Amino acid sequence: MQAEIVTIGTELLLGEIVDTNSAWIAQQLTTIGLNLFYTTTVGDNLGRITDVLERALDRCDVVITTGGLGPTLDDMTREAVANATDRELYLDEELLEEIRAFFGQRRFQMTSNNNRQAELPRGAEVIHNPVGTAPAFYVEHHGKIIISLPGVPHEMRYLMEHEVLPLLGERYGLRSMIKSRVLRTCGIGESAVGALIVDFMELANPTVGTRAHPGQTDVCITAKADTEAEAKALIAPIEATIRERLGDRIFGTDQQTMAEIVSQELAKRGQRVAVLENTSQAELAQQLTRAAAAGAWAGGLVVADRDTLVRTLGIDDSTSAGLELASQEMADLAAQALCERLGAQYGLAILGPADPTAPDAPDTYFALQTPQGLVRGESRRTREGAVGRAWLVHLGLDMIRQHLLAVYEEA
Repeated sequence: MQAEIVTIGTELLLGEIVDTNSAWIAQQLTTIGLNLFYTTTVGDNLGRITDVLERALDRCDVVITTGGLGPTLDDMTREAVANATDRELYLDEELLEEIRAFFGQRRFQMTSNNNRQAELPRGAEVIHNPVGTAPAFYVEHHGKIIISLPGVPHEMRYLMEHEVLPLLGERYGLRSMIKSRVLRTCGIGESAVGALIVDFMELANPTVGTRAHPGQTDVCITAKADTEAEAKALIAPIEATIRERLGDRIFGTDQQTMAEIVSQELAKRGQRVAVLENTSQAELAQQLTRAAAAGAWAGGLVVADRDTLVRTLGIDDSTSAGLELASQEMADLAAQALCERLGAQYGLAILGPADPTAPDAPDTYFALQTPQGLVRGESRRTREGAVGRAWLVHLGLDMIRQHLLAVYEEA
């Protein structure tokens, strides 16, 4: 049994709106064991929408569309579904009265173009929408089904949960489910991870795959079974062996972030961290601020030049004279002064060149002041852009995590 999601809207193609609907629908389909094979986005063009739907019906058993069910002329999903399934549109009078009642109950003015929302392909079944004005519907075509949902996320989610998932489960006798476990790693590239678990990546159930992110590689273990307990039982031995192979490169699971892990570990011990950097456009501080648990966050500073750093942290000129901003010695001084200035047990300093694209740009340097003393990280060649910043943030946070592991595991 194969499914395809089709999201409709020019604003999605242009990047004006991020498509969160596809990801959410995909997650829901796993709960009933329906395999998602394709996700397609198409703009507001009747010919192209029709073509996409025809292709989807050729290769999949279930097609779920979102968007294009509004009242304006560029809302073309109804007509495209009619074209793709060789049907005509008609005005459903009962549905029209339902839409009028929706407006009346909320004392909204209903305009004539809202009548379009009561037009359906002949033979379609209505999926009533109590949380919005756009009725959804489904059409059965040559043993397959196409389900059209609103693009408004809260309306789509309500209808998926209350109508669509039960409909699909009953129609196709879907009793199995798909369960995933994600192991998140840091400080090791995707190719290196893949080499360590290559034998598992050939399995059929569970499947094992990698996903690369800036500064992070995820290992995803996915099992299909009749129950959640059975799926977990399939995943457990694979996860255990992968953990043995990757060791402390694994920092978390599923949706956990490195900042959350570091923050939680510090909070357990009543400790706080402060950061100073000039490399990540405050992304490091933002991540820790969002993740801060039980007062583990002491504060963050972003500096633009050496003089600002020295003045802000009150570093003695005699100790910093002649030091460049991007240098190991300045990072060491900054990490130590940071703890004193902000009352933190951990002070992380990451200092790099003002212009990482310059041919002679120096490396980026890491220093971590801890209750046990100063720890220096390995200097790194600075990479520009969002990817480069993400790597520096992850490496800095991993310095704290690795230190906590070393100190408290040994204890």
